[in-house]
Amino acid sequence: MTNTEQAAPDGVPGQGDDLEELTSSDTGARKPGPIATKILLGAALAWSIFQVWIASPLPFIANEITGLSIVLNSTEERSVHLAFAIFLAYLAYPALSRSPRHYVPVQDWAMALVGAFCAGYLFLFYNQLADRVGNPTAFDIWVSSVGMLLLLEATRRALGPPLTVIATIFLLYTFFGNYMPDIIAHQGESLRGVAIHQWLTTEGVFGIALGVSTKFVFLFVLFGALLDKAGAGNYFIKVAFSLLGHYRGGPAKAAVVASAMTGLISGSSIANVVTTGTFTMPMMKRVGFSREKAGAVEVASSVNGQIMPPVMGAAAFLMVEYVNISYFEVVKHAFLPALISYIALVYIVHLEAMKQDMQALPRSGPKLPFVRAMAGFLAGFLLVAALAVAVYYLLGWMPDVFGGASGWIIAVALALVYGGLLAWGARWPDLPLDDPNEPVVHLPQVKPTVNSGLHFLLPVVVLVWCLMVERLSPGLSAFWATVFMIFILLTQRPLTALFRKADMAGTFRQGWDELIEGMIAGARNMIGIGIATAAAGIIVGAVSQTGVGAALANVVEVLSFGNLLLILLLTAILSLILGMGLPTTANYIVVSSLLAGVVVQLGAENGLIVPLIAVHLFVFYFGIMADVTPPVGLASFAAAAVSGGDPIKTGIVAFFYSLRTAALPFLFIFNTDLLLIDVGWVEGIITFVVSTIAMMVFAAATQGWFITRCRWYEIALLLLVVFTLFRPGFWMDMVYPPEKAVPPAQLTQVVGELEPGADLRLKIDGTDAIGNPRTYYVHLPVAEGATGEERLANIGLTLYDGGDGKIEVDNAEYNSVAAKLGLAFGDFITGVQVPVWQPPKQLLWIPAGLILAVVWFAQRRRRPAAAAATAAA
Repeated sequence: MTNTEQAAPDGVPGQGDDLEELTSSDTGARKPGPIATKILLGAALAWSIFQVWIASPLPFIANEITGLSIVLNSTEERSVHLAFAIFLAYLAYPALSRSPRHYVPVQDWAMALVGAFCAGYLFLFYNQLADRVGNPTAFDIWVSSVGMLLLLEATRRALGPPLTVIATIFLLYTFFGNYMPDIIAHQGESLRGVAIHQWLTTEGVFGIALGVSTKFVFLFVLFGALLDKAGAGNYFIKVAFSLLGHYRGGPAKAAVVASAMTGLISGSSIANVVTTGTFTMPMMKRVGFSREKAGAVEVASSVNGQIMPPVMGAAAFLMVEYVNISYFEVVKHAFLPALISYIALVYIVHLEAMKQDMQALPRSGPKLPFVRAMAGFLAGFLLVAALAVAVYYLLGWMPDVFGGASGWIIAVALALVYGGLLAWGARWPDLPLDDPNEPVVHLPQVKPTVNSGLHFLLPVVVLVWCLMVERLSPGLSAFWATVFMIFILLTQRPLTALFRKADMAGTFRQGWDELIEGMIAGARNMIGIGIATAAAGIIVGAVSQTGVGAALANVVEVLSFGNLLLILLLTAILSLILGMGLPTTANYIVVSSLLAGVVVQLGAENGLIVPLIAVHLFVFYFGIMADVTPPVGLASFAAAAVSGGDPIKTGIVAFFYSLRTAALPFLFIFNTDLLLIDVGWVEGIITFVVSTIAMMVFAAATQGWFITRCRWYEIALLLLVVFTLFRPGFWMDMVYPPEKAVPPAQLTQVVGELEPGADLRLKIDGTDAIGNPRTYYVHLPVAEGATGEERLANIGLTLYDGGDGKIEVDNAEYNSVAAKLGLAFGDFITGVQVPVWQPPKQLLWIPAGLILAVVWFAQRRRRPAAAAATAAA
């Protein structure tokens, strides 16, 4: 019985078909005849092999041995990558809903081949194109034009009309800019200019987004597909249920944890919903959740899988390129909000269970007392932490002792650990694929469930180790993790049979088949992502060619009246609107390209320094929210197809469950401690604890239930507590202003008196790039030096005092600190704010805690009466 058939809820007709239709967006809905199927699967397999090849050291080794130029540059790699994606898109996706699905029409074969040729043109004729840069032939223009048209059609088939329409609008705007309103008008571009910019350079289709898809995203998707084929997906779900299923609302809590772990495997919200939801939602309904609430819990937890490092869909790798920071930094900044969001969702599920007085599922074996269970968990955590520290320091000195042989020693040690874990897991039976619609479900026991698949954690450990400790590139880290996964797929079944002293016949062939299936699944899962990043490149190319970004910045600034909070709301709304039809990755690319710089600029003009990574995470979070939000929340439709609920109602409930995800971006824009920016270990731990408590209180307020049902004034008090815990500085600044104003004429004197490292806030009246007047703020660091003049000179700043109280910037040296802050000749300093002593803002947490305690005691006294009234009803 297939997962779709298992999940057909309560005899609702057509749900299985609806689910298949929704989930086909990842791999294609066409199931052609045997010959076409072999070509489709063969091309997918070849794509995966190509991606593993270019990520490996093998091309360089082969280049050294043969002397041939085998190593491809990034443009050639992107060209081949897109050629595979377009070819597979036309074979896998029918043109229309009424188009044939059991064979591939001749026109689709033709478009697949021509589209692949146009995409691969940069690879096939790279040297010739390099010799005539800026002087293309007529054939070059034809190939570029046909290629863009076929890319747009492939986008429509694989991703639906929205991204196609948006990309087409930007192309038309590029051609007909001279007919646009004055505020966004430009001179217009010729077909030749657009073809060169969009197709024959790396400014458009073959730009950064497609490069990230080629270098990083494919390998992570392939790694996840191989991990799932090995059985890790089922293992993660079973472990979550064995640990949490016996609590109130346990299946829902297990769904949240399982989705967080499945987020390591899948970067797709819909795939995550279907992977875990076919098992979790029927069980949630069994313990008392309605169809809509069961679907909403699964949607909220599955969508959050995209914000959970280390993969985060494709966004983490795009942020590396767009923000120009290391992958380690991206993961560090994204980790805390994602973890807090998941903890808050578990708490929301707990509150729902309390509201409805749900009972737990029966558990096989004895139930441990809570204290003993927590002691065991703490002991296990401490043991794992101790082992991690020991391994870290052990591996740290190995290169010094063994030199170049240390890599082989580590590989042998990893293989021995793998063999030991596999031998240990072979003592327990394999985890079955349960049918969640059976009338009685007994939760799996913790010990045999956890022990049976511990070796699945090793590839994840290798991936995280390479990324976080060795600081290898994301592509190389994913390559080594994928190589280890290939080794596991080929060996786990023969070795398990050996350890169990069972018949080994056919076990290697089964592992080989699973490897091939995983390679094909990884490539098919990448079709939509490859197409989406290429199509989004058209939009990015149009922005860079026409300069519309600056024009849109002016439009948004006018609409927001220069208010930062209002522009954040407009950005959030734009992300939600675009996300109704765009994949999260494409949504993120479009909105961040258009508005990220605008938010940073307006923040500066409002006196707030907004880190660029905070803005990019803000856009990404709201792009994800679009998968939840009605009327087009695709993840909600997928969940409703499994649960049998109403998709719109499911989306509405999921939206309320996801309010914590919508609140977090606004919070970390104004409180960057949440992103661990310039935060030490101790302060980071305190921030995590307090922020988690605050988000749980926010969940209680939005759900209207804390210890018992909340009254309206209790909700108001809880929200006040949340705001104070997240932004204690807001109230402290009212009581003790952190700065005092001094006349601009005293700036040099003040700089000489302050300690080096202090910051001054300057109000600047100047002009923008096109000469329009603007007012903005900068934070001026105090440098080392004996006098104020020397300290200003050390940051590249020279001032002119005209004697009328106005201080003018006489010079900001090129590439100096002053120039990087945006200061320029002719700007006037009209305000100076000097930092003064302020009590620690964290003191405000004390009254917030007291208010929370008052609400807690008031509800605790009221709880017995509420319980009695519920029982009487």
